[in-house]
Amino acid sequence: MHLRLEKAMTPAPPYRNHLHSSDDLVTTYAATRAGFVAQALEKNRRAVPYIAEARALQEAASQAQTPVDLLHIPGIEAGLLAAAGLSEKALVHLQEEDKRQAIENLIQNFLEPAGEKFVEELVFRFLLTRGDKLGGSMRNIGGILAQRKLTRAVLSTLRIAGIPYRWQHTKTRQWVDMTDDDSEIEFSLRGLSWKNADSSRTLIYNLTVPLVYNSNVDICLFNLNPDELVSTQYTSATSYIALGELKGGIDPAGADEHWKTARTALDRIRQAFADHAHSPYLFFIGAAIEKRMATEIWDQLERGVLTNAANLNDDHQITSISRWLCNL
Repeated sequence: MHLRLEKAMTPAPPYRNHLHSSDDLVTTYAATRAGFVAQALEKNRRAVPYIAEARALQEAASQAQTPVDLLHIPGIEAGLLAAAGLSEKALVHLQEEDKRQAIENLIQNFLEPAGEKFVEELVFRFLLTRGDKLGGSMRNIGGILAQRKLTRAVLSTLRIAGIPYRWQHTKTRQWVDMTDDDSEIEFSLRGLSWKNADSSRTLIYNLTVPLVYNSNVDICLFNLNPDELVSTQYTSATSYIALGELKGGIDPAGADEHWKTARTALDRIRQAFADHAHSPYLFFIGAAIEKRMATEIWDQLERGVLTNAANLNDDHQITSISRWLCNL
C-alpha cells in the first residue's frame, strides 16, 4: 500500500482576494472622472459658509452711503479685515491700530475708487481672501475623501460582523461609543477601536510614529486599546500590527509622485521596524494608479515586500482590504 503525502496548503496572500494581476490596480478613466467630480462637489460644499458670509456682509454694508460709513457699522469688522486681505492667522499678530489702518487702506485704495459700486467691490475682495482659504483647505482634499471612504468601509465591515466599536473625534481627541446612527461620523473621525476575538485593535490615521524617526504615517493598526496606546506613547514596536500609506489624489499627472512618496515612506517604516526586530504588515491604497506604478506595486506584493494593496476607486478592493484590516 502506497501512502501519498500531500503538502499542506499555504493560505493565499490577502491581496489575492481582490487582485488577479497588476491590471486590477490601474485606475480607469471612469474612476478618474468620478474622482474629479467628487472633489468639485466637496469644494462646493465647503464654499457654502463663505458664500453665506459674503451675503451677510453685503446686506450689512448696503446700509452705508459712502465707503467711510462702513467704519461705523457694527458687526462687520471681521469682514472688512478679510476684504483687506488679512487672514485669520495674520490677525493674531496685529494690534487694533494695525487693523484700523488696514481697513482705512482698503477704503482709500479700493472702495472709494469703485464709486457707487463700493459694496460690490468689498464683497469681491472678501471672497478673494476667503477663496485663498478655501484653496488651502482643498490642497489635501484627495486625502480627506480617501480617509472618509476607507473609514466607511471599515465601519460597514464591523457593523455587518456585529462588532461594536469606539471612535475618536479629530478635534477633541475624545473616544465615543458607537450608536445606532453612525451616519457622517467619517467627517470627524481620527481613530477606531474594536475587539478581534479577545484582543483589542485600534486604528489611528495620520499619526506621528516615534519609531519611524517621528515621521507621519497615514494609517496605523495596533493590538492595544486606546488607553494602553497612550500609556505606551506609541513607542512599543510589537504593538504595531500594520502600517499603510493612503494616497487619495486622483489626478493622473501626480500619480507617479504619490507612489514615489508612499514607497519612500513604506521603505522608511520597514527599515525602522527592522531595527527593532519587528515586521508589521505594510500596505498601500491609492486613487490614481497608472500602469507602470501598478506593475511595481504588484511586484512588491508578489515578493512579499508589501502585504496588501488596493485601488481606492474599486469598491470590491476597498471592502476586501477593510475586511483584512478588521480580521488582523
